Amino acid sequence: MPEVAALPRWAARSYARTPAWAGILALYLGARLITTAMLLIATGLSGSPGSRFGAHATIASFVSGWDAQWYWYIAVYGYPTTLPLGPDGHITQNSWAFLPLYAWVSKAVGLPFGEGGWPIGAAIVSLVAGYLCCLVLFRMMRDRIGRMAAVWTVIFFAAGPLGALFQVGYAEVLNMLFLLLALDGLMRRRYVRLYPLIVLMAFTRPGVLAFALMLGLMLVLRWFRRRADPLSGREIAHYLGLGALAVVTGFAWQVIAGIATGVPNAYLETELSWRGFWMPQHGAPSFAPFEGWLSAMPYWARLLGVPGWVGLVVLGLAVLLFAAALVLGPGVRRLGPEIRLYAASYALYLLAVFFPQSSTLRLMFPLAPLWGAVGWRRSWWLRGAVLVVCLGLQWVWISNVYGYADTFWRVP
Repeated sequence: MPEVAALPRWAARSYARTPAWAGILALYLGARLITTAMLLIATGLSGSPGSRFGAHATIASFVSGWDAQWYWYIAVYGYPTTLPLGPDGHITQNSWAFLPLYAWVSKAVGLPFGEGGWPIGAAIVSLVAGYLCCLVLFRMMRDRIGRMAAVWTVIFFAAGPLGALFQVGYAEVLNMLFLLLALDGLMRRRYVRLYPLIVLMAFTRPGVLAFALMLGLMLVLRWFRRRADPLSGREIAHYLGLGALAVVTGFAWQVIAGIATGVPNAYLETELSWRGFWMPQHGAPSFAPFEGWLSAMPYWARLLGVPGWVGLVVLGLAVLLFAAALVLGPGVRRLGPEIRLYAASYALYLLAVFFPQSSTLRLMFPLAPLWGAVGWRRSWWLRGAVLVVCLGLQWVWISNVYGYADTFWRVP
């Protein structure tokens, strides 16, 4: 390996002797220590007028802050059967917007810590799931781009701009674990293991419909490549079965919410209540595919003091650049069709259903396997520069959403 040969002799020997799990653990713990230091500094920033966490903020209050409060509520009280209504008669924000698995797992893990053990359980689940994510990501990338590039991919993932998610009560990291295991199983064509993973994803975070789209695209791709890469009837059956399961479970929570509350569109109206918070001047929000971005980009452009059409132009350019990177980027191409098609499917899913606001960066977390396209580059200077940028952006995110946390655009 040329990259290993470029290391000092003692470093190359240490690298060769260290088991993968131990090396990944050391890197992951190092990244978590850096994030912990940032969170500690952020506690000192809290206390400005309007700060969500107040002058006596602690890391524990960060762990259970923002959306983590909703997961805690679900763990303690469950879901309401009577939906809260605003003065206009429309459904307001409530816990049906959040899927249950992370809340329940965190509650089970936190039980030994007593009545107030949920935040401890949530932090443990996120921490452990994050390490397991790193192991799976390393294994996926090692087979596609090599061992050293896989190590750097894990470094960027663990120390990235959203590094705080590994230590707070959000469901993203647990969902990422299920997603990476599913992608790894698909890449290895171990289809049976995907069935339970799809169900777990469907009840952890929204987005399993993007996985369904990816499966459909993969089947089409395999069909056109069947002469070079034979596609058996058994594989076709698995693709169709997995895709159907992902679609059914992707809509299951809407059905469950409707049955439990007696309001058929309870889930959709609950999700739209957050959009109404951002754009109250538009009246009661409604849903149409892709409409969220088309209405929000001019809104954000006006807030920034530029013409409304600028936002739409920026959105169009971003979509074109992302598509070009997936199709033409040499690093992305090395990751394989599963990751590339999932990235395209998830991006399309976000464009279809999401309303862009301050949580947009967090919603891009499932695109993390694309770090492999950066880790693949063999320039030590480039890798070092990317790591510095990752840590810098992580501090920007932590300081704003946990440190200051005093205005509408500082919501994670």
